[in-house]
Amino acid sequence: MQPAEPRSALTLADFDYLLPPELIAQTPLPQRSASRLLEMDGERLADRHFTDLPRLLRRGDLLVLNDSRVLHARLLGRKDSGGQVEVLVERLEGDVDAIAQVRASKSPRSGSRLCLEDAFEVEVLGREGEFYRLRFPGDAVELVERHGRLPLPPYIERMAEAGDETRYQTVFAREKGSVAAPTAGLHFDHELLAVLREAGVSIAHVTLHVGAGTFQPVRTENLAEHRMHTERYTVPAATVEAIADTRAAGGRVIAVGTTTLRTLEGAAADGKLKVGAGETAIFITPGFRFRVVDSLITNFHLPKSTLLMLVSAFGGLEPVRAAYSRAIAGRYRFFSYGDAMLLHRTDSR
Repeated sequence: MQPAEPRSALTLADFDYLLPPELIAQTPLPQRSASRLLEMDGERLADRHFTDLPRLLRRGDLLVLNDSRVLHARLLGRKDSGGQVEVLVERLEGDVDAIAQVRASKSPRSGSRLCLEDAFEVEVLGREGEFYRLRFPGDAVELVERHGRLPLPPYIERMAEAGDETRYQTVFAREKGSVAAPTAGLHFDHELLAVLREAGVSIAHVTLHVGAGTFQPVRTENLAEHRMHTERYTVPAATVEAIADTRAAGGRVIAVGTTTLRTLEGAAADGKLKVGAGETAIFITPGFRFRVVDSLITNFHLPKSTLLMLVSAFGGLEPVRAAYSRAIAGRYRFFSYGDAMLLHRTDSR
């Protein structure tokens, strides 16, 4: 990223950078943990490999993983008028209702029906902002999982293939509900997790169901005008206890992915990390006060995205600019199937 001129307030332009298209990873590497890792500690940058992680973390540190599982949330079909339609489930509500993006040449009307994957029909109950509420004829999770398609991100310019069924899921995914993978977790395989445990690194889980809004661009130069999408999360009591124990012993809390960080910081918004389920629309930009997370493992993110803003808040705007410039010059692979970063908060205890 090019250095920004001094401003009284940050704008969208402060989070822009030029990325050669060939650096956008279109396929995963043959081995999950074979990716590169750019470590950032303040202004210090170091080129690593993801398999170096056990020696970069310390005995007594705690890794927190997002165990959400990606749904087969993309469904193709047609309207009752005959026009083609594409549905991307944003989230499931109850047993038979879903909030979804619906793409069609003309917006479907309330009360109309969509035939999806030549397998079943859903009723359009109405519009809710940019989304639609759809009613399924039976268990929505079962129908989506049986007939839907894996929703690869829009910058992967191919249809999902058989290999994506496993590689676009983390090895620890278990709670169904996301429409995009928590991609920082894609670098972990069972062998690496075992080595980390043997090295004295503890592991805990949260659940945040990633919505399609994670790919929505910020459309306003004034960041204060941007409204974040809402995502559902759960923080188990065992994870809150593990974080408290790690703190008491002087260890660090390492969030695997921006989704994990948003979960933990959103659940601690009033100063204390709370057990339970909820929804978060937390928008993290430079100046945010972090209460829980000391280090962050994350992939490289889209220009002008809320995720890049979050990373810049965590690592510092100028250091993150320098890190992205280093990654581009070093031909790192970007986005969901790309390489990773490990960032340490310089103000962390």
